[in-house]
Amino acid sequence: MRRLVPAAARVRRLGWRGRIVESRADLGRRRRPANGVKFRIRSERVPGWYTARRLNESVYGFKTLVEEHTDRILGAHIVGPHAEGVINLFGVAIRYGLTTTDLKTTIFAYPTGASDIGYML
Repeated sequence: MRRLVPAAARVRRLGWRGRIVESRADLGRRRRPANGVKFRIRSERVPGWYTARRLNESVYGFKTLVEEHTDRILGAHIVGPHAEGVINLFGVAIRYGLTTTDLKTTIFAYPTGASDIGYML
């Protein structure tokens, strides 16, 4: 049975899967995308960011994968507080083909995990 999805919401299928385990979440590509797509990876441990400090968390980090040519987000991996909420926002970005500029220019409430997204890209 075909899903009833508005035409504007249909995008090409991506080979991705997601999961959340306690304070860790990941979504999207884990390995090199097919067809020679070039991408950049940004990975950091950031326990000094306010999101982690205000909750006295010693573990906070991320890894993001972004396609070089189009700046589309291909995947994200997050460890730390509010990972489950932040990964949902990355899921929306992947599903609808949002770029890093789209997310960097979005205003999120502060202090929340979502307010860190712009710095993760």
